[in-house]
Amino acid sequence: MKNNRPNNRRIISFGQIAAWLLVFAAAVFLFNKPGAKETVLDYSAFKQKVAAAEVSDLTVAPGVISGMYKNDQGQFAPFKTVRMEDPSLVQELSASKIAYKAQQDKSWIGNILFNVLWIVLLIGLWWFIFLRPQRSDGKSAMNFARSKAKMQDPSKNTVTFKDVAGCEEAKEELQDVIKFLKNPKKFQKLGGKLPKGVLLYGAPGTGKTLLAKAVAGEAGVAFFSASASEFVEMFVGVGAARVRDLFDQAKKNSPAIIFIDELDAVGRRRFAGIGGGHDEREQTLNQLLIELDGFESKQGIILMASTNRPDVLDPALIRPGRFDRHVSVPAPDLKGREDILKVHAKKVKLAADVDLKVVAKGTPGFVGADLANVINEAAILAARADKDAVEKTDMDEAVERVIAGPQKKSRIISKHEREVIAAHEVGHTVVARLTNHSDPVHKVTIIPRGQALGYTLQLPLEDKFLTSKSELLDKLCILLAGRAAEEIVFGEITSGASDDLNKTMAYARKMVVELGMSEKLGPIALPNGEESEVFLGRDLSRHTTYSEELARTIDEEIMNLIKSSYARAKEIIVSNRAAFDKLVAVLLEKEVVDAAEINDILGLKPAAKEDASPEPAQEEPAKEEPKAPKDVRPEAKQADLFD
Repeated sequence: MKNNRPNNRRIISFGQIAAWLLVFAAAVFLFNKPGAKETVLDYSAFKQKVAAAEVSDLTVAPGVISGMYKNDQGQFAPFKTVRMEDPSLVQELSASKIAYKAQQDKSWIGNILFNVLWIVLLIGLWWFIFLRPQRSDGKSAMNFARSKAKMQDPSKNTVTFKDVAGCEEAKEELQDVIKFLKNPKKFQKLGGKLPKGVLLYGAPGTGKTLLAKAVAGEAGVAFFSASASEFVEMFVGVGAARVRDLFDQAKKNSPAIIFIDELDAVGRRRFAGIGGGHDEREQTLNQLLIELDGFESKQGIILMASTNRPDVLDPALIRPGRFDRHVSVPAPDLKGREDILKVHAKKVKLAADVDLKVVAKGTPGFVGADLANVINEAAILAARADKDAVEKTDMDEAVERVIAGPQKKSRIISKHEREVIAAHEVGHTVVARLTNHSDPVHKVTIIPRGQALGYTLQLPLEDKFLTSKSELLDKLCILLAGRAAEEIVFGEITSGASDDLNKTMAYARKMVVELGMSEKLGPIALPNGEESEVFLGRDLSRHTTYSEELARTIDEEIMNLIKSSYARAKEIIVSNRAAFDKLVAVLLEKEVVDAAEINDILGLKPAAKEDASPEPAQEEPAKEEPKAPKDVRPEAKQADLFD
């Protein structure tokens, strides 16, 4: 829940400033009230008027004489003149029987008050603009040392574990923290101590921040949230001061939870990379380490942080005694995706034909943020079509929009290019359907979407966490099938397979270098140099630790994998050329061909179970890609985006 109190204070201050400006304008008007225009007479002309008795209602002040005089038209008008040293003036006025009154000089106190009033008004305006915001909410531009963390009132924090789905293991790990904050004596009597820090790590969008808010909501304690980037400024010492201020605020409101998002912004390894090690970021990290050592478990304060890169954090920060507990928040499985969809669909009216379990099957690799986006996109599409509820077609379109982007219906493609695109995509489809270890094809289309001119969607039957060598070989064959189809049909190749080739090279290198799937090299895993210097960047820090001869053998094995897969793809297409040509003709006519029609044209039985095949699909590499152990999420990537 967003805290708007600082904004409200700022609005009140602007209102008071406006009131002061009105007072200032009124004072200026009163002290400078315009009157009738006065004629300025020379003193000699004034004396002549006195001698002729043509003045009246005189006021003789220390520096000026004012009153009424008879002008050339014979009418009395106001005038004023500078008073001179003239001892005979009183006698002349008496002789002409002119009435007058004397006015004493203003007191020095009145003059001072009149002149000081403007200074007081200016000081008041300065106070309202700069000093008052600094004292009230710490948001003044002059107050750098105050923490920018927002405090969530326990009574207003309505987020609980009921609002979090798809990460049951992480919720169980955090239950101990909640119980300790609620009843610390239960653990203290056995000698247990509250963990000082809990590190949540996982891919973006998995719900790390939501988990932290849910912990605070379940425990009913104050919740301070801040981004790590807010601590570091261009001024030296500001970050460390803000860390101290944040922990001071938490101690005053204990029991409390401090949550720092994107911890790697200040928690990266010290003195690594180019340049000196004593910079502002490292001072902030040092202060954070000191604060973690400084507070005791009896104070009821716990630090929670989230990061997408736990591998780059400083070892001194994540050791026991500081961040005692590390909780992984992975991408949800099938059951988790279904639960997440149910949470986000509570406020959305769904039609009877929408089955969230089927939607969950068609979104492998999606994290919580992706699934929330699917529900929102489906609701927008239904509202755009003036529907009363979100239907299955809206949900299918929303899934494809999240995967590949919106349809490009206005893009004009020539007849020849449409034929090339159709042959390319059918090449993927035929090889994917006729290999034994690939995911079933859901549909193929030549309708442009996002950056793709056509794509082939495949739907995994289940979530997978291991990938066999046979599956990877089939994947290489499928990726190269589009290029093979172009060469077979048209006798030449196009740039449409550029993305396929990049993926093919990445898979083949990973198989040889990291996964030990090369028969010639055997079960070895060679370092790739990506983790040697995390601050220099991958391109600058990448280096090899093996001989040139071994590097040459690696290149040969990679090329053998790619060439053999390409030859296999061509053989499958040539062997099934009649079915291939028929599917191309149907695709050019209909632009979209689903799984049932593909199986009918190829003369095959359905590859997937009936409850899974007709639903929204993930693109071809929907299975988890083979990755290093540090990876926490199987990415849902596109099978083939014909560029």
